[in-house]
Amino acid sequence: MKRLAVYIDGFNLYHAIDDLRQPHLKWLDLWALAETLAHPRETVAAVHYFSAFPTWRKKTFARHREYVKALESRGVTVHLASFKKKPRQCFACGATWTDHEEKETDVHVAVQLVADALTNAFDRAILISADSDLAPAIRKVREVAPRKAILVAAPPGRFTHARDLEPKLEITRGRVVKCLLPERIEADGKTVATRPANYTPPKD
Repeated sequence: MKRLAVYIDGFNLYHAIDDLRQPHLKWLDLWALAETLAHPRETVAAVHYFSAFPTWRKKTFARHREYVKALESRGVTVHLASFKKKPRQCFACGATWTDHEEKETDVHVAVQLVADALTNAFDRAILISADSDLAPAIRKVREVAPRKAILVAAPPGRFTHARDLEPKLEITRGRVVKCLLPERIEADGKTVATRPANYTPPKD
């Protein structure tokens, strides 16, 4: 069996799903999603999720932590970067405030992708992102490990945005709907993660 590894740009995928205006789709089982992308003679060897915790937003932070616990229980490897405070100023009125900027996530994706190619961790890789900053990493994999197949899957509605990455497919809403996590995730008879109320599916 060939080995498939999937690399997911967490915020890129999150914002694409957020644009669908259906919050319950955010409770997405990334391992199940990866399995839908595998060829018949492939097995999912690894799923890597890259993101960062927005610690200054308590409710969002709590939901994100619950989601990470759910993903880890499914076998997903989670890579967390961080947000840095960034001062902002309105040039029109002079007002100032503190904003937050995500740092290092795209670097983490690039390093992991290239390292895995060089250490023979996969036969085929799929990157789920529309971030053009990742194009150099894809080119490097093709240069240093030409026998490794690698393709890009654009998040929902982001196929055009991902054109610099030359995507081969788009993750559709229909595919996401089929890969949602259950309300409760259990392991060894204990509940390890519970779906946040914000992500409750609408009633039929």
